[in-house]
Amino acid sequence: MIHTQLFIDGQWRDAAKRQTRQILNPCDETVIALAADGDRRDAQDAIAAARAAFDTGSWRGSTPRQRSRLLLDIAQLLERDSEDLAALETLNTGKTLAESRTDMGDVAATFRYFAGLVATDSGQANAAPEHIISRTLHEPVGVCGLITPWNYPLLQAAWKIAPALGAGNCVVLKPSSLTPLSSWRFTQLLTELDLPPGVFNLVSGGAEVGAELAEHADVDLVSFTGGAQAGASIMRAASGNFKRIGLELGGKNPNIVCADADLDTAVDYALNAAFFHAGQVCSAGSRLLLQQEIHDEFVRRLAERLPRIVIGPGQLPDSQMGPVQSAQQHDKILSLIAAGVKEGARLVYGGGRPDGERYRNGYWLQPTLLADVHADMLIAKEEIFGPVITVERFHDEAEALRLANGTPYGLAAAVWTRDLERASRMSRALRFGTVWVNDYHPYFPEAPWGGFKSSGIGRELSRIGLEEYTELKHSYINLAPKPMGWFGA
Repeated sequence: MIHTQLFIDGQWRDAAKRQTRQILNPCDETVIALAADGDRRDAQDAIAAARAAFDTGSWRGSTPRQRSRLLLDIAQLLERDSEDLAALETLNTGKTLAESRTDMGDVAATFRYFAGLVATDSGQANAAPEHIISRTLHEPVGVCGLITPWNYPLLQAAWKIAPALGAGNCVVLKPSSLTPLSSWRFTQLLTELDLPPGVFNLVSGGAEVGAELAEHADVDLVSFTGGAQAGASIMRAASGNFKRIGLELGGKNPNIVCADADLDTAVDYALNAAFFHAGQVCSAGSRLLLQQEIHDEFVRRLAERLPRIVIGPGQLPDSQMGPVQSAQQHDKILSLIAAGVKEGARLVYGGGRPDGERYRNGYWLQPTLLADVHADMLIAKEEIFGPVITVERFHDEAEALRLANGTPYGLAAAVWTRDLERASRMSRALRFGTVWVNDYHPYFPEAPWGGFKSSGIGRELSRIGLEEYTELKHSYINLAPKPMGWFGA
């Protein structure tokens, strides 16, 4: 049994009220950990520690080279312990071990990328007379509250922690109350490094911890990845002191397949787009738009592949898809499937719990395919966040774009076509933060990640992701000041 604690001001400690929360294995619902369950008082203590470390500690005066070295040291520790971290991530989330191993590689790569950016950040000199030094500087925002989701616990944390620390900020990390284990283990790794107390703090707990981070006047920035309703609450709370916000709120992502696409490849990628991590991906391609000419053949090929997907615990080498993460998520997905069928969607495959003793306990779902879906159905509008593909038809490019853009979300989209001109036109017309052509799901630390419309505010990754954690300052130094003689001379 794992027992976790909070990490505040350089010290491990229990929650102020000594409360704990059971962490369940989504495969069988057994208790795998007792996690410290912090509350507002714990969050306040962590914020105070971060505030003091930023305002009066040595970290604010650290050089870009020193911070870059820290990020590289973190990357080395992550690579050293990547197998243990991957095993813990799989145990807590239910995803396959292969997926978790990929995540850990991406986590380390994120720290290495931002280490490189930070090392070369020296500000920008502006054109000015010879006796004037004019520079544009990027300075740290201050205290950052980082609130991460349950589907990619450590990866999403890395996207926030690396640029926040790299820019010179102090942070309070609040992982999801469902999946705090890899963030706790990551914090243990940080204690091996010479990081001043208060620079990094970990407070696991429920919604009140996140609310305190959003409301507290001593927090200068809050970055949140999660659901739209919680994001709206954070945005309202953050207005109290006009703190900076970054919100990544999910999506309803269209995967558009035109009649001229390579069908073998497009079918294969449609499965990956929808069922990777059991569909619990903010950019999941759960909304499949098929051109009329290929619709029936495409659906037939998908239906042939779905029964061959191996569902099982992530630790087993032959498993291709694990369970969903929680009972609440399991019930929500089943409810959406039922609503789709009630509104007229055709259940081609799946729709429930798999047969067999292995799946009696835990949050298991079959990969599910719903055809004859129309844009006005609930299942075509609401984010599913589970192993479900819905299929809609379109006749021409204009209709495909109208259907794809007809959502309040705007995170990611994909187009499959051999026509380069069509690919270019549709990429420009799709109102999404990322548009893939003849591919699905790749991202790189060098490229920005975030969405249009209700998918959020701001961007993560890339140089822009680093700048999100900085304030711009114009520094102006006059080397030869002289009287102006303007008034009363």
